[in-house]
Amino acid sequence: MQTTDKKPRAIGSHQSAKAGKDEWLTPPEILNALGPFHLDPCAPITRPWPTAIHHLTILDDGLLQPWQGRVWCNPPYGQETGKWLARCAEHRNATALVFARTETTAWKEHVWPKAHAILFLHGRLHFHHVDGSRAPMNAGGPHALISYDPFNTLILEKSRIPGHLVKLQPSSAAH
Repeated sequence: MQTTDKKPRAIGSHQSAKAGKDEWLTPPEILNALGPFHLDPCAPITRPWPTAIHHLTILDDGLLQPWQGRVWCNPPYGQETGKWLARCAEHRNATALVFARTETTAWKEHVWPKAHAILFLHGRLHFHHVDGSRAPMNAGGPHALISYDPFNTLILEKSRIPGHLVKLQPSSAAH
């Protein structure tokens, strides 16, 4: 349903540029606390700061490209999120930032049985626009950082990002 009002909206659907929506950037304080990363396979085309050493944008289709090194994944939110989490689980050396919608199929299939740890963030994130400015509205829901291996879990533990860390025991089928 489209509306014609011009009221600011919360970032309830962090969507890809492909879907005709705005790209929302990870707050730099999150990246600074967790970095450096070797690859961001779903980086925005325009970015005021690097998210990793190497960037793949929507033009590169990061889901189809090879992943190497430590991966940062702030995927397009919505129906595509599960595909990105599946790829993170396959790659293992990855940290993902997604809504903490723990009852979704994506979480049931690609987080609970496959992740190494989850940092449930305190408070609501304020994403940034591609010009670097902070969005005036918060993201509209709780977020989590998901680690898919012990190394990234250690970084989450040492990051000092406010939240509650839960370590998981991924099923043997996930490895």
